[in-house]
Amino acid sequence: MSPLPVLALVGRFVVLFALIMTVPLAFALAGRDGGQRAFGIAIVATLASGLLMSAATLRFRRELQPRDGFVLVALTWLVLPAFGALPLWLAVPGLGVTNAYFEAMSGFTATGASVMTGLDALPLSVNVWRCFLNYVGGLGIIVLAVAILPMLGVGGSQLFKAEITGPLKDQKLTPRIADTARGLWVVYFALSLACFFAYRIAGMGWADAFMHMCSTMSLGGLSSHDASLGFWNSPAIEAVAVVFMLLAGANFALYFVAWRTRSLRVLWQDVELRAFYGVLAASSALIAGYLLATGEYTDAGAALRHTVFHVVSVATTTGYSTQDYGQWPLFAPLLMILLGCFATCAGSTGGGIKMMRMLLLVKQARREMVRIVHPNVVNPVVLGGRAIGDKVIQSVIAFMMIYGATQVGLTMLLLFSGLDAVTAFTAVVACVNNIGPGLGEVGPAVNYGSLGDFQTWVCTFAMMLGRLELLSVLVLFTPRFWRA
Repeated sequence: MSPLPVLALVGRFVVLFALIMTVPLAFALAGRDGGQRAFGIAIVATLASGLLMSAATLRFRRELQPRDGFVLVALTWLVLPAFGALPLWLAVPGLGVTNAYFEAMSGFTATGASVMTGLDALPLSVNVWRCFLNYVGGLGIIVLAVAILPMLGVGGSQLFKAEITGPLKDQKLTPRIADTARGLWVVYFALSLACFFAYRIAGMGWADAFMHMCSTMSLGGLSSHDASLGFWNSPAIEAVAVVFMLLAGANFALYFVAWRTRSLRVLWQDVELRAFYGVLAASSALIAGYLLATGEYTDAGAALRHTVFHVVSVATTTGYSTQDYGQWPLFAPLLMILLGCFATCAGSTGGGIKMMRMLLLVKQARREMVRIVHPNVVNPVVLGGRAIGDKVIQSVIAFMMIYGATQVGLTMLLLFSGLDAVTAFTAVVACVNNIGPGLGEVGPAVNYGSLGDFQTWVCTFAMMLGRLELLSVLVLFTPRFWRA
């Protein structure tokens, strides 16, 4: 299996990425904030690299095969953060290569973990780039490429399946996969526009509204302020964030279908979406009551305000904060991080295993309990009135086994490196599920800047694994994958 045809397409993606860098460059030129040189050099280097890569592999181009899609997605998510890190490394004094790559990977995977402090004093263009990386990576640059580069042909389907999250990714919304990708990006952009103006009306400036729109719709959570949304201490801004985090945590395909059918019925009929909102509502009520009972808050209104915001933020894997919830009684932040492992819907911009898989696991467990009592009963797993095939169930179970093994393995690596148990465990959970903040040394009041280089690279790898849902990356390490 030759990688050269794949490298030809990676070159095109790098060229596209260079064009994307013109967004922060425009902010730098307009505000003369000192970032012009860094972004100018980065654009030239990225564009030249992409063109050179494309030219060197020109004669090796061919239609993508099924396995090529996984190689291309993995390479793209390794290479583009390297170019994304270049302007950060050039513009931010003292930011080493490891931390610059971590920051770019965090942005591109919409994780929202950061190693940077003093965000309020950074050039505006640098903060724009960090948040815009969230936006581009939120729905996936591969989906963007499939939407606008029809030369991918049949191989575009393989890219789409490797990039889109969830266990039912083989379903098509339109006959052509490029039309599906374009439709999802149209929905993404329309909701983004509404979010942008909502933030502006709620009290943010134009630049802040743009940056926080990027990190809200992508569920990435990066901010232009060290205090995150706590910088404004505004119930209105928090309400806007909660609404659009909830919208972005749903399956974007549902919005696409609702738009095509001119009916919202598809939203209410979706079992996964109802479970998503139901779990968040119940968890918010539970945690708010718990914080009142433990005396963390004495005012019910304040308890509900801060609980709802942080439950939605962490559960949707966004990672915004207005307070140091790491100081709450341990039950509350641990429950929120647990929600971040599964609460968002398949087809959303969120991380984690997705609510769809959790529902299928619960129903499979219930089926096994029935089978113990009635061994010969025919009891298929049914979700939303539709029987789910055993192939999907087996795929979900295999995914969960690998998911658990990955969490344990990476946690042991961080423990081996000298981190304490709480920091190691929550850092891995937060990175694999693209939540962002963990607890301990990587809690919401601090960041990942205290980690050593080895620990930072482990977390960087964890973010990539989680964003591509583990199997799309780990399959590349199996000998069978590379056999003809």
